[in-house]
Amino acid sequence: MIRRVPIVATIVVVLAVALLVGLGVWQLQRAKWKEGLVAGYARAEKLPPVSWPTVPLKSVEPLLFRHATGICLRPVGKRVQAGENLAGEPGYVHILDCQTGAEGPGMSVEVGWSRDPNAKIAWAGGLVSGLIVPDRRSRIRLIAASAPPGLMTSAPPPPTGEISPGRHRGYAATWFSLAAIALIIYGLALRKRLREERPKE
Repeated sequence: MIRRVPIVATIVVVLAVALLVGLGVWQLQRAKWKEGLVAGYARAEKLPPVSWPTVPLKSVEPLLFRHATGICLRPVGKRVQAGENLAGEPGYVHILDCQTGAEGPGMSVEVGWSRDPNAKIAWAGGLVSGLIVPDRRSRIRLIAASAPPGLMTSAPPPPTGEISPGRHRGYAATWFSLAAIALIIYGLALRKRLREERPKE
């Protein structure tokens, strides 16, 4: 009796393993790409300050983690989100959305930190300097270098906060592990099947 390897099952396993390996390689590529971003952000902090953009930008990447100065003509909105002060204490950061001119793109300013999410903000706008960081609502915001009375200066988020290369390496390890497990399981199942098909003497 000729022992045959199951063709369909083998093809399915090979395709699944190829997919898992491909996903692992893709995650490694993303980790490398994000390492480049993090290195770029570290260099950006050492560059001379820039002016806050006065026109909408297609890409905000060149501005992230640059020191900048802008003018808030008038706060038109307020929001609060979790954050830390320079001492690393958890609490709330207060963000004001500002007008910057009739045709300007506006500016979001993180004016400071407090333990109270309803803290009053004694700031009506004006010239402000700080660090540009990503913002989920307005794409970028300026973390003020100093806080108005009643608030403390906010701590900027680390450049690796949302784009950690290590996270992608962990995903890659998971995909590679699943591929190895699939091969092992298939190998054991195939071995058992071939033994069962072995003619009895």
